Amino acid sequence: MVFLLCFFLTLFSCASAPGLPDNEKPAEDWGNPEKSGEENEYFSYGKIPEGAENLPVLHFTEIWGYLVAGREQALKLNYPLSDLVYFGAEIDIYGKLTGVPSQQKLSRFPGRLHLVVACNSRSLAHFILEPGSAVRRQLVTDLLAASEPYDGLQIDFELIPAKDGDNFLSFLEELRNGLGDRMFTIALPARFKTLRDDVFDYEKIKPLVDRIFVMAYDEHWSTSEPGSIASLDWCRSVAEYALETVGPEKLIMGLPFYGRTWGSFNPFRAYFHSGIERIKSENTIAEVSRENGIPTFSYETTVKVTVYYEDIYSLSLRGSMYRDMGVKSIGFWSLGQEDSNIWNFLRFPGMEQ
Repeated sequence: MVFLLCFFLTLFSCASAPGLPDNEKPAEDWGNPEKSGEENEYFSYGKIPEGAENLPVLHFTEIWGYLVAGREQALKLNYPLSDLVYFGAEIDIYGKLTGVPSQQKLSRFPGRLHLVVACNSRSLAHFILEPGSAVRRQLVTDLLAASEPYDGLQIDFELIPAKDGDNFLSFLEELRNGLGDRMFTIALPARFKTLRDDVFDYEKIKPLVDRIFVMAYDEHWSTSEPGSIASLDWCRSVAEYALETVGPEKLIMGLPFYGRTWGSFNPFRAYFHSGIERIKSENTIAEVSRENGIPTFSYETTVKVTVYYEDIYSLSLRGSMYRDMGVKSIGFWSLGQEDSNIWNFLRFPGMEQ
């Protein structure tokens, strides 16, 4: 029993994107706003739950959404999205660009489409950011070529060694110069203040990009104490700093669609012999069997699970707060994880009426 409970806890608390379906639904089967019928009205995304009818409709200049490659089925063409961020190409261990999704799969999306490239390894980031290296030159060339069918390119490098801050800035500058008129954006972690020697210094990065997507989530994470993915007070502090340093024209405040679970304890670890003996005593283990001479036993215990998640009310409350603070653009990680009722309450200029 304890094994099964902790197995599921591990699945649901991991930081990576959810598993992808084996079979990808073709783009032709996406929700089509041109179809007739009440369920396909342009501003209809399912029955609004009782009590939510009077939530405010939130108007933003831009509304961005991340879509993970392989989960194209999560996108409906009538979603109020000005920009779609296609996640995501990666950098392999040799510094080569890999896993670039095909723009043709999203050719019917009416808004702007952005390619994301991710790198979440400090050693790999150091390797590819080395100025003048053949690896970096080729990567820049490949990124510019891969992003040509797209309206923009987004960099999502979340683990950069502290000593590589200047190299990262020059890397961004190379890409900015090569992209020409196409949009150049970056996803950055949440900040409350300017940190000393911060490789993600908002003010230094701002002149090099068209938009900064502030990932205002994971205030609590899979190995932290239980808590909100993004509490309102925490988000307010993040937004205040972002508005001050980035400004409303280039800022996109990121909101989470997902939730997390925490267990009261995690039994998956190695133990000293004394620790095993303590477990036996605490759980009154009366019998130990042997498999080919190796002692083994099992027991059942209760795990308390704590859950924090997002719904139409929390998303509306956070969105309203950002709007009232002067935030002009918001974005979501990621499509397919949301309470779909949120789409009934979002608008941006130029949406089909």
